[in-house]
Amino acid sequence: MTDFPFDIVGFDLDGTLLDTALDLGHALNHALVHIGRPAIPVGEARRFIGGGTGQMLRTALAESGGPGDLDVPALQDVLVDFYATNIARHTRLFPGGEAMLDALAARGVRLAVATNKREDLARCLFGELGLTSRFATIIGGNTLGPGTAKPAPDMLHAMVEQCGGGRAAFVGDTTFDVGAARAAGMPVVAVRFGFCDLPPDELGADAVIDHFGDLLPALEALG
Repeated sequence: MTDFPFDIVGFDLDGTLLDTALDLGHALNHALVHIGRPAIPVGEARRFIGGGTGQMLRTALAESGGPGDLDVPALQDVLVDFYATNIARHTRLFPGGEAMLDALAARGVRLAVATNKREDLARCLFGELGLTSRFATIIGGNTLGPGTAKPAPDMLHAMVEQCGGGRAAFVGDTTFDVGAARAAGMPVVAVRFGFCDLPPDELGADAVIDHFGDLLPALEALG
């Protein structure tokens, strides 16, 4: 099938393709308990997620008394080391994700990931879940160097280049994703089931979906 309006569809990872909240929540609590701070209810972890592990940790520290004189980068290493060892205990594709990826691939669409998660962690996670081969490229927050993470457009420009060029759209769940897509000049779809840092309909996306079964029709309408 060749009549689909986009050659490339890119995805955010946390809260868009994958529900990573429980595994990230356990890693965040490991770091907080390490410095004597109270753990958060793991079900609340999703409100801290977005912008990468550094921002997640800084937000949680701010809510639990501030960073003070803590060595925050060293504490982030504690968090990431625990997370890397326990990266896929609870994480899964959101409902409908596998069928959606199959449907896009059947239409000849090149699939990509642009995430503020470190590239090595993203690749480790996709490897654990058997998803790596589905994507033409996986770009992480550290792939291109400082200052290039979303909402900067650099990752999305690189995504298109590494996929061989063509018309692209992006799918995400936060202001980081919508901002990056806007800056890159590409249409963007937001998901209501993610870790949204604003109410989903206030993110400024071109379309908002409730389920991955709605993604292809939304992209066709945008095309």
